[in-house]
Amino acid sequence: MPNSFIKGSISSGFIAETISNLSTNTSIGAHDIFLGQIRADKINDKEVIAIDYSAHETMAMNNFNQIIEDTLLKFELIDAQIHHSLGKVFKGEICLFVIVASGHRKTVFKAIEYIVERIKKEAPIYGKELFEDKTHVWKVNQ
Repeated sequence: MPNSFIKGSISSGFIAETISNLSTNTSIGAHDIFLGQIRADKINDKEVIAIDYSAHETMAMNNFNQIIEDTLLKFELIDAQIHHSLGKVFKGEICLFVIVASGHRKTVFKAIEYIVERIKKEAPIYGKELFEDKTHVWKVNQ
């Protein structure tokens, strides 16, 4: 499986290209995507301006591969992909892109939630929330 990590934010061009590449498969009748975006959360009266992501990349890639494999076995999918940012991603930018494709819509709705929940619970990816005053806190996945 190709590397799922992208340096910095995930661009709309990358998302569009991924969708376009899948659309050539005419057995696909439905796609669903999840886009995780950096929020401008307030923590202790300070606004988050970015999250700096790091990961144990080998473990995370193995984890992503297992999640994809399990999802393909559990649901009747044609394709499933996970893409996650590494490094600094600013508020309003995309840090997680998950796409699934199947012959039918109900399948993709269930599969996308399954994948995202597993990523949040299992993937060794760490986010440091950065503030304008140069301080930070480690993000807790919810």
